[in-house]
Amino acid sequence: MSAFDELMLFQRDTQALGEVAGRLGWDQETMMPRGAAPQRGEEMAALEAILHARRMDPKVAEWLDKAEAPDAAGTAHLREIQRGFDRAQKVPADLAKKLAQLTSESQGKWAAARADEDVAAFVPVLEEVVALKREEGAALANGGHLYDAMIEDYEHGTTSAQIAQIFDAMRPRLVNLRSAVLERPAPKGLSGVFDEPKQMKLTRKLAKTFGYDMNHGRVDKAVHPFSSGSGLDVRITTRTSADDPFNCFYSTIHEVGHACYEQNIDKAYLLTPLGRGVSMGVHESQSRIYENQIGRGRALTGWLFEQMTEVFGDFGVADADGFYAAVNKVHNGYIRTEADEIQYNLHVMLRFDLERALMSGDLQVADLEAAWNDRFKADFGYDVDKPSNGCLQDVHWSVGLFGYFPTYSLGNVYAGCLHQTLRKAIPDLDQNLALGDTSGATGWLQQNLQQYGGLRSPRDTIAHAAGMAPTHEPLLDYLEAKFGEIYDL
Repeated sequence: MSAFDELMLFQRDTQALGEVAGRLGWDQETMMPRGAAPQRGEEMAALEAILHARRMDPKVAEWLDKAEAPDAAGTAHLREIQRGFDRAQKVPADLAKKLAQLTSESQGKWAAARADEDVAAFVPVLEEVVALKREEGAALANGGHLYDAMIEDYEHGTTSAQIAQIFDAMRPRLVNLRSAVLERPAPKGLSGVFDEPKQMKLTRKLAKTFGYDMNHGRVDKAVHPFSSGSGLDVRITTRTSADDPFNCFYSTIHEVGHACYEQNIDKAYLLTPLGRGVSMGVHESQSRIYENQIGRGRALTGWLFEQMTEVFGDFGVADADGFYAAVNKVHNGYIRTEADEIQYNLHVMLRFDLERALMSGDLQVADLEAAWNDRFKADFGYDVDKPSNGCLQDVHWSVGLFGYFPTYSLGNVYAGCLHQTLRKAIPDLDQNLALGDTSGATGWLQQNLQQYGGLRSPRDTIAHAAGMAPTHEPLLDYLEAKFGEIYDL
């Protein structure tokens, strides 16, 4: 075999082991007994040690030096393997193992602290996580910007300065739009109690409506909804609330966007470096366009109104227009994942600034709750009422995902670009969406973006699909037009 073929066979096993690690994480979030956490931490650490050793195996360097790519996909494979090899070389094996074990255990401690509304119980383990992540970041940065090195894991080719520039440009228009909307009368919301088994039945129908292949996936419940896996095994979770079915339905549509991206990647890339979504920002573009531009659009909500009426009967909304307004109601709230489209990015900006301060050492973990509460009051105008609605609401920091949060807003920016082009490509899209047929939109995304996996860089992936370099303008134009109509601005 050629050096390229030998490298790809070795890489396939590495990718497969990575999928096993992901499955352990899925189990920990959904089905694992709470008391198993210490053992699971050791299992994850052992597997991470094996993966780290494979990623920096000297044979990889030898193959990379000799390998000749047979085509454009081969060139991209070599690029991604080289990038992973260079990263693995910088992080000491014992540090990688410590992080895997600690973040596995801290996830359970976060969940318990969140349930008990006890920040103090979580502070010690978060201090350990932050210390190890700083150490890892310093190793990866190699004298450069520590936080940029962390972002590179999730959105390679993007810096914190570039993100800050985008956020600074977005904030004034978002704040002005929010102020104008909140001065107008609020739409009527839903009323009643919504049977949770019925929610789960309808949410599985929604998943299939948006193209999720249940033969290669499943829908379970978790505290924090997520998507896990790639290729032939892509699983999602959602959550239910007896008085808020939108929480369940739109969490599901969001995670289906992630899952369909993974399911729709060219199967020739299965268990290769190109067989996953190229970045978290691009991934988020899929979940957000599924959830918002498609799922919260007037056409699709008309169909969903009929489905919910059939399942739940009268829930206090008279017609499809009232339902569309209720789905898109701009409202005060604490939870990022439940935020309306206008305010969602303001939640992300808060986290972006706080985690940059944590990583630079300007903010200590012991002061995080106070810093969060002060910033939230300044940004949203009211006080945080309890930790589970404040600094304990997200799982990300407990599992060491520093640098991840800004990709949520980058995903919104990317989705704005894609939606603008999608509408031009399929001018009669709403006619089918009104019938519950999403295939025009999801098919366009599969053909123009999803099938390519990691073939191109994140920005090039969006530029190729949308026909433009990523910019925040289409997103803000969409938000102003949509909410201007709903609220008669």
